[in-house]
Order: sequence, then C-alpha cells, then structure tokens
Amino acid sequence: MSALTQNPFASTHSLDANPFDDPEPAPAAPSAVHQLNERERDLERREAELNVKTEQIRTHGRNNWPPFFPLLFHDISEEIPEASRPLITRLYQLWLVLFVTLFWNMVACILLLVQGASDGGKDLGGSFGYIFIIAPLSFLLWYRPIYNGYMKEQSLYYYLYFFFGGFHLLFSVYMIIGIPSTGSAGLINTIQMYTHGKIIAAIFGTVATVGWTIQGLGNMYYYRLIWQHHTAAGHSMEQAKTELASHGAKAYFTRG
Repeated sequence: MSALTQNPFASTHSLDANPFDDPEPAPAAPSAVHQLNERERDLERREAELNVKTEQIRTHGRNNWPPFFPLLFHDISEEIPEASRPLITRLYQLWLVLFVTLFWNMVACILLLVQGASDGGKDLGGSFGYIFIIAPLSFLLWYRPIYNGYMKEQSLYYYLYFFFGGFHLLFSVYMIIGIPSTGSAGLINTIQMYTHGKIIAAIFGTVATVGWTIQGLGNMYYYRLIWQHHTAAGHSMEQAKTELASHGAKAYFTRG
C-alpha cells in the first residue's frame, strides 16, 4: 500500500495490549543482585554474632575472657582510653607470646627427656607446672592490674603491676638461662643438646629461648614506659593505700 492510501488514524500498537497496564520492570543489573546478596549475607552474619553474644551474656553476664570459660570482661577497645590502647594491646600480645612459649617450652623439655638429658624428667615436670601456675598468675597479677590501671588511672593497680611485673622480669631471665632441672629449655640446656648432637631437642630449645627473650625484653621495655607514665601522672603510695581502703579487693573485678 502506498503512503497516499495508508490510514493516518490506524494504531501502531497491538489491540491485545492494554495501554493502562504498568510497564514491565527492567531486569536487575547483575551488580545490583550481587550487592543485595552480599548485604543479605552480611545481615545473616551479624544476626548470628548477635545471637552468640546474647547467649553468652545470658550464661556468663558480660564476661568474655577466657573464651572457653568466661570469668572476666576484657575489651581493650571499649575499656581503655584511646591514647593508651596501643600500649595495652602490645602488653596483651606479649602475654600471648608468654602463653605460647610456656607450651613450646614443655614440648622442648619432652624432647630433652626423650633424647637423653640427665635432668630431662625434672625439666618436664617443672615445665608442666609452669603452664598451670605461670599462665594464669601472670595474667591476674601483672597484666590485669596494668589493664585496670590504665582503665581507671588508680595508683593501686600501678604498684601491683610494678611488684609482680618485676618478679616476672626476673622469672624471664631465669627461663632464658635454662639451668638443667629447672623446667626451662633455655640457653644452657639448648647448648648441651647441640654439644651432644641432639639437634631436634636443640632446635626446639632455641625457639623456646627466643620466645622467653622476646617476651622478656618486650616486658622490660614497657615496664620502663609505664614507670614514666606513672611518675608523670603523680601516682603515689599514699593514694594506693587510700584506694585500697575505700574500694577494697572487689574493685579489681569491677569497672569505673
């Protein structure tokens, strides 16, 4: 049909289509679908974490440390002032190095016994005892006091830290030396293993010695920094006595 004979009023749309229907939605872009899926997974993850925290609070209150049997609340980002968080974080990491070194030292002492060290049995017994004595006491007697000290800025906690932290520094030197029969696979025991060709025990002893040295030197460095902070803050023994009399031992486990 020529252009002259075409009906100018004829519709170009199909009569089957309803012009008042809503337009078909455009298909979602692949990137948008991916973002929605990611957001949904993130919400599910947060919900699961919230459920875990809710159950923990219901069972143990706010306590979250140690994770396998919470007895204390420990959260550096929440309880420690921002300026002091790096220092307390490093001290906590040094305590973790100590914890790992205690177990590694026990394995090294097992190898001392297996490879014929004359005092291997005594070393193994001592190293086993250190895990159950030094690990919890170090956390409670020097790490927790300085954690509380920076959280509450009270003199009592600084003096507790200086007293027990000083003993820990001496203990670290003792373990680095590694005298036979003392429960340490430190220098002397390690050198003896190298001398007698007991290479496996010697290697484990070397790693244990490095662990004792790292946490010992690290604690010595921060001990000095904390002493400087304590002096600059004007803490005194008189303040510590007053705090002990007014708050008592229960303040050790409370906030504020």
